Amino acid sequence: MALEFTVLGSGSSGNASLVRTNGFGLLLDIGLGPRDLAGRLAAIGSSWRDVHAVLLTHTHTDHWNERTLAYLRRMQIPFYCHPEHHADLLRSGREFELLVQENLVRSYDIDEAVVIHPCLRCRPLPVRHDCGATFGFRLETTAGLFGTPVAMAYAADLGSWTAELADGMANVDALALEFNHDVDMQYSSGRSPMLIHRVLGDYGHLSNQQAADLLGEVLRRTEPGRLRHVIQLHLSRDCNRQHLAQEAAMAVLPQTGDIAVHTARPDKPGETLILGGETGRKPRRKVAVRGRRAKRADHPSLPGMDG
Repeated sequence: MALEFTVLGSGSSGNASLVRTNGFGLLLDIGLGPRDLAGRLAAIGSSWRDVHAVLLTHTHTDHWNERTLAYLRRMQIPFYCHPEHHADLLRSGREFELLVQENLVRSYDIDEAVVIHPCLRCRPLPVRHDCGATFGFRLETTAGLFGTPVAMAYAADLGSWTAELADGMANVDALALEFNHDVDMQYSSGRSPMLIHRVLGDYGHLSNQQAADLLGEVLRRTEPGRLRHVIQLHLSRDCNRQHLAQEAAMAVLPQTGDIAVHTARPDKPGETLILGGETGRKPRRKVAVRGRRAKRADHPSLPGMDG
């Protein structure tokens, strides 16, 4: 069974991505309202009927939405979160309490694989972010007659990284990773010193260079030819540009052009990537930006404030 991955939106205005395998659909984060999500699902030929569970990374409000929690209850869709998320969600409104009452809340814990569906395993990867318990995820299934492993890793909000995180992201077919800001743009942004310090800190957001360094470390730990797609997440509207993020990523990728680079947008879905269905097909190096191919380069204080 192939693993399909689509970013529905990524940025400080709201985060959500759809993972599908064997007819099962999982939303990573629900930082958009239910109608907005319905429209973005429709844009990729899907709908709420294809969503069977939700997995929360952390409780900053660009990653979950009170109205969408209400819709999950209406549709009886299970909501997976860490136990440390409960207090924040309960303080923010009544919908999470109602989900608990209807036994729709499921828990995950650090480094314990969660079988969300018989065909989909998820391993939480703890990351450093100023929101208490915050996680990336490694998602795995199998494809083909011989059960070939298919995997992807996802981390949208983190201020720094560790060797353990690089290990957890190694040997995947797709890596979705935050490329939040350019450091020089951050310093010249005119933002308050407190916000700049927060974003640049170890528990803020990854710069383009930090993300590229992590990408390079993942590649060093990955068998040659395994990684096929890099998806850039959570670009700052004010302190980054797509070409800067792309140049940083491509500078650490092999020159063979076997790895495609995609840049997620906050306002509409990205390309649906099919993992495990590409055997024998060599993808071109590409950058998904406003429908045109980019040139190859030569060489956060309050929830929702992305840096």
